[in-house]
Amino acid sequence: MTAEAPTLDRALVPRSDRHQVVVVGSGFGGLFGTKALRDADVDVTMIAKTSHHLFQPLLYQVATGILSEGEIAPPTREVLARQKNAQVLLGEVTDIDLAARTVTSHVLGRELVTPYDSLIVAAGAGQSYFGNDHFAEFAPGMKSIDDALELRGRIFGAFEMAELGAARGENVDHLLTFVVVGAGPTGVEMAGQIAELAHRTLTRDFRAISSRRARVILVDAAPQVLPPFGARLGTWTKKKLEDLGVEVMLGALVSEVDERGLVVKYKDGSEEHISAVTKVWAAGVQANPLGKTLAAQTGAPLDRAGRIGVNPDLTLPGYPEVFVVGDMIALDNLPGVAQVAIQGAKYAAKVIDGRLKGKAPQKPFKYFDKGSMAIISRFRAVAVVGKLRLTGFVAWLMWLGVHLVYITGFKNRVTAVLHWLISFLGRGRSERTSTEQQIFARVALQRLTGGTSDLVSQPGEYDAEAERRRRDELEQRAAEEVRLTDTQVRGVKA
Repeated sequence: MTAEAPTLDRALVPRSDRHQVVVVGSGFGGLFGTKALRDADVDVTMIAKTSHHLFQPLLYQVATGILSEGEIAPPTREVLARQKNAQVLLGEVTDIDLAARTVTSHVLGRELVTPYDSLIVAAGAGQSYFGNDHFAEFAPGMKSIDDALELRGRIFGAFEMAELGAARGENVDHLLTFVVVGAGPTGVEMAGQIAELAHRTLTRDFRAISSRRARVILVDAAPQVLPPFGARLGTWTKKKLEDLGVEVMLGALVSEVDERGLVVKYKDGSEEHISAVTKVWAAGVQANPLGKTLAAQTGAPLDRAGRIGVNPDLTLPGYPEVFVVGDMIALDNLPGVAQVAIQGAKYAAKVIDGRLKGKAPQKPFKYFDKGSMAIISRFRAVAVVGKLRLTGFVAWLMWLGVHLVYITGFKNRVTAVLHWLISFLGRGRSERTSTEQQIFARVALQRLTGGTSDLVSQPGEYDAEAERRRRDELEQRAAEEVRLTDTQVRGVKA
């Protein structure tokens, strides 16, 4: 006997007379696309599976205790509160019907169908495990706040468990070994910060262990660190990481991951097992599955990362009202960075506004490369800006300035600067709190058949009698609290 599928509460968003623009995603593409339509004669509906705008490049600082999640993920509603023609709806978009011009989203058993006249799809990308999705249970990625908080719990928890194990006389080498898979910007930044955490921040905090004994290993199948930055900067970065105490293993393909460690295979066929409880996956990205949905309806090609081929004006073949921007597109070898999403979304908004005003069509989208940066540790970074190749303190200052500009909200910028001062000039990390729930909740939810929907009542379920009993109980309890206070019978009088 098979279990019945949960009944969905389906609703259709009513249309208005104005041109309806639906934006899918609240990342850089979604947010900047919505804001660019501020003065257009349209109604904008942003649909996103989270209620915040995430500044993803700084997730590693949440994971290593430098910043709080609120500083890099302000509420989307707050950011767009003054934009009167925009509304925000919570929900994960699961289907787009190009013929009917509707977007279907779900959240906790509720289904919503939203019609559109123009559509901007900016759903971004997720972590890719290259066909080994079971690795995710033991090596979280770096794509969401949940990922960062789980990693924070795993990293700081590993030191706590090592202290406990050492006090019991146990071997704790596997607890003090941290492996970061992927030597791109995210992996380099993560490895550098874990090394600083172990070799500088925590050195005085433990008694049974020395945090300086911690091993930080950066693994990648590629032959160099930071390939997009060129050979010279890659070599410089590798040396600086090694100066920090990071072991850089190149040409090493991860072939297996489990709770206790991982196996890497070298080009000559030899294998090595690394015992490590804490693993971080920063090795690849996969475009949102909506790309497949759109490709099936348009015939547009998909590349190996699931990115969809678009026209030079970022529209889908045969559907000029549908724009795809950011990490989801395969066009002119554009990189998966924030600036591609921002510039693409602004371009799409300009095209939509221009069409409504009867203006001439825009020229094809052209990306302006503002450069790439990666921080290695405090006072050390690399930057590529046009023909310039910068390293060291100058690149680090540039990295701080650029990231400060793109943090959303004045309040978040101020607190980020204060936390950076504490972490980079001093030894402190102000966000070291972690709980067991952060470490194990993701895996626990994945083991539920319906995920989070299994934990909530279906729409429409209501028990009036239970509510009445609960109300009576609360009223009686409140009356008793008032009586105890007014009669002064609490406690024992002297």
